[in-house]
Amino acid sequence: MRFRQRPTRGWLVGVGIAAAMLTLATIAAAADPIATAAGEFPSTEDFWYRLQPEGPYFDSQRGNRAFGFSDERVYLSEDNGRTWGPGIAFPGARQITFSCILKGGNIVFGAGSRLYVSTDNLKTYKPVKLKDAKGADYTPHTPQNPENPGRYFETLTGVNTWDVGGVEMLVWGNYCNVRGGATPANIYYSTDGGETVKIAYAFGQNPHYRDNGSPGGGPTGTLLGDPDNPVICRHIHCVAYNPAEDAFYACTGDMERPEGFECHWLRGTYDAKQDLWQWKVIVSERLNTRYKCGGINFVDGKVYWISDANGPKPHDRGIFCCDPADIPNPDKHTMLFNPQYECANMIIEDGVILAGHYATASPFNTGIIISPDMGKTWAEYDLKEFGKRSPIRFHAKNSEGWFRVDLRSGWIDLADVLLIKPKSSAAAAN
Repeated sequence: MRFRQRPTRGWLVGVGIAAAMLTLATIAAAADPIATAAGEFPSTEDFWYRLQPEGPYFDSQRGNRAFGFSDERVYLSEDNGRTWGPGIAFPGARQITFSCILKGGNIVFGAGSRLYVSTDNLKTYKPVKLKDAKGADYTPHTPQNPENPGRYFETLTGVNTWDVGGVEMLVWGNYCNVRGGATPANIYYSTDGGETVKIAYAFGQNPHYRDNGSPGGGPTGTLLGDPDNPVICRHIHCVAYNPAEDAFYACTGDMERPEGFECHWLRGTYDAKQDLWQWKVIVSERLNTRYKCGGINFVDGKVYWISDANGPKPHDRGIFCCDPADIPNPDKHTMLFNPQYECANMIIEDGVILAGHYATASPFNTGIIISPDMGKTWAEYDLKEFGKRSPIRFHAKNSEGWFRVDLRSGWIDLADVLLIKPKSSAAAAN
């Protein structure tokens, strides 16, 4: 295994100059910007990159389709964001915190405590049927402050669907209790194209994130969550599926509380015939360990993840892999790379590992981590021209080979959308 040296300051300045020569205005002026040869976009040694074309906020993608929104409308593109349909009115569309385009064509999207599905390419949409873990109707709580209803469905991951036994399953956990009001932490799932969404796992009532009307909750107010579950967390960082085991894994954050740790790894199995889940907590640990993490991926039966451990030095951080059975045993983990700073978003596709730095915890402005060869070599790049941004919510490549990534101000507030096309993919195609 060899590691490429982190790019030097001089090299990064050169990249910035090259990017300045090809302004976004120039890209926007092109007759067909997405169809333009990738070589005409700014690039590093490992990838081309660009911001999304001008238009609605480009929130999710799949194949050649993209879902977007403006202030009061939601939109569908059939050509990777090149053009957008007329859309449909959706008041408060800027509050959308979740969207997913399903293989069968349905589009699921959520804002605050509401979740919707369109089955006709956004000609119409309707509320999703919500069910609790026992199959009863699930009703979000009545917020103390209507302006902060809770972010019931927000996720940090861009990959939320998997083929399980020939059925596409939508499974994700909510990243809550940061913005938008106190929220119960839940893992959700759907097996019917998003028309019905049920709770796969409900975490317990965390006394530190009660609904007191504030954006992040606090120690007073209404308790939220499952009163019968002693396992508490702040929110869910990631849910992923391992087809080799037919099992799902989830990781949570963040703190160490008198009531117990909030950082957990869970393993869950789903019985489709009975429509039942079985979950087991396999790790509960401190915040300054590799288990405070995200970006879980499974490749050839092995599990890969990236850590945002924080606390007093020494930090237990890095990009790790192991056999799933060895997750609780750090001695059997292999560290593939250590970016030195907090990172908790990562995707792996076609041998490319792509991750990003949290701008709030890194000297990088917009830090991108990449391995084009499944961890044999690594490089880091600072895309300074975008300012202080955190790459979050990595979507699988679209039909033209571009990954989609949120560039967020801080680590949660929407700002820009970055598209990245690995050069290794182009080389492999030739």
